Amino acid sequence: MATSTAKLKLSSGPSRHVYDVIVLGSQLGGALTAALLAKRNHRVLLVEHDGMGPGYEHDGFLLPYAPFVAPPLKAMPAVEEALTELGLATHVGRALRPHVPELQLVMPRHRVDLSAEPNRRRAELTREFGDAAEGVLGALAGASAQHEATDAFFKANPQLPPDGFFESWGLKSLIKNHPGLEATPRLGGDDPAVSLVRGLLPFLVHLDKPSSPLAQSRPLSQVLTAPSTYPGGMDALRDALTRRLAELGGDVLSRDNASGFIVEELSFDGSKFAGVKLMRSDTLYRASCLVAATDTGALRRLVTDKKHHRALLEHLDQSTPKSILFAVNWVVPEAALPRGLGELALVDTQDAELGPLLVQQHPARTAPGGATKESKDVDGVRVICAGAFVPASARDLGEEHLQGLAARIDEHLERLMPFTVQHRALRSAPYLDAGGVRGSRLMPHPLYAFETEAFLGITGLKQRTPAKNVILAGREVLPGLGLEGELLAGMRAARLVQEMLKKKDPLKG
Repeated sequence: MATSTAKLKLSSGPSRHVYDVIVLGSQLGGALTAALLAKRNHRVLLVEHDGMGPGYEHDGFLLPYAPFVAPPLKAMPAVEEALTELGLATHVGRALRPHVPELQLVMPRHRVDLSAEPNRRRAELTREFGDAAEGVLGALAGASAQHEATDAFFKANPQLPPDGFFESWGLKSLIKNHPGLEATPRLGGDDPAVSLVRGLLPFLVHLDKPSSPLAQSRPLSQVLTAPSTYPGGMDALRDALTRRLAELGGDVLSRDNASGFIVEELSFDGSKFAGVKLMRSDTLYRASCLVAATDTGALRRLVTDKKHHRALLEHLDQSTPKSILFAVNWVVPEAALPRGLGELALVDTQDAELGPLLVQQHPARTAPGGATKESKDVDGVRVICAGAFVPASARDLGEEHLQGLAARIDEHLERLMPFTVQHRALRSAPYLDAGGVRGSRLMPHPLYAFETEAFLGITGLKQRTPAKNVILAGREVLPGLGLEGELLAGMRAARLVQEMLKKKDPLKG
């Protein structure tokens, strides 16, 4: 299904001021919630507010904020069902493209291409590791299939995170029927290659130090079936959902509009959400409920009456960002890249503080401009985006500290591509060179810690909040499931809104 024909609405704001639901924030879960509710006959307003957009501009190029790796759609069957309802499953499934090779491992004395084709993978590992190859092959094969044992559980729409006695009781009963949820992760042991593959996990989830079997195995298993890229990254995937919302009659206040459309504050009637007020506008957009798909820190700043909403703020305060994905981009001629460098490489830096470095190739794109105001690919030029996790406190230590982090990543890139730096057209780091980013203070991929109970080791904040008509649908709900978790949170948020409003779903007659 084509998704590029619908124009995003509202260059100057909507004429309608009252909705069934307002979705606030640019995270994927919110875009999916909004599209599903519009499909189910609800009046929906999506206010992106904090979006980082499809990239940031630097010296005429449009650059990514961080590497982004996704599993194939078939590895997320519950999400595939939701996209099928929206008529987007075929479009998204075709757009998700495996890297070539699927994943490259770079170690001090080894470089291995992990092809999805079994015979090629065996030959490559045997060439590099000899007799030890069989153990690596077995671990990777077992890990790649492990998510299938838990697919049925997630297709049953579990109440995650549970809220209250009855949801907890029902969830525990459902868990008993799915023993695969507690299966030991298959990527165990101390083999250097297997250990490096485990180092991919933080790039796939939003949970600091995941320790449960499910959090360690499912996201990694899904991606290892075929580490994929979505053209334009996560923002392009969100835009596909947003355009579908517009086609279905929903209203969109986009971060790309010249008017800005930044929320100034949330309005309440007593303890209930009433509406949102935008900066430089006297209009209050009202709704029966709010779905929040932005980081809790950004949401907290919009609650101006702290005294009367202490319980809501305490709910939001249970999440703390512990690490951030710090990235550096190199713009280089494709001809200057080393022969054999994969599109997705995981590098063992031998740096205990920095950890593995994820390196992803992108086509170089110009910043939007000209008569069409569109970004265009630059022939023969590539962007090498390299990211590693650093403490969240790094943002507050000043530019000199951030420059030092960028220089350390530069050193690893020079070792990976020893003769490329002399041909480099641009070096850019989002935390240093991306100006004007709102809301989430960049954080393209934070890792969180939570004060709440972690069911199955994957949950964070409960979706229902003390403000009874405020529901969460961001990446802090199911942080241990990464991309799938964001989308599952959005699906459940849509169901919670329907229960709250008790509005008839036309799809169910």
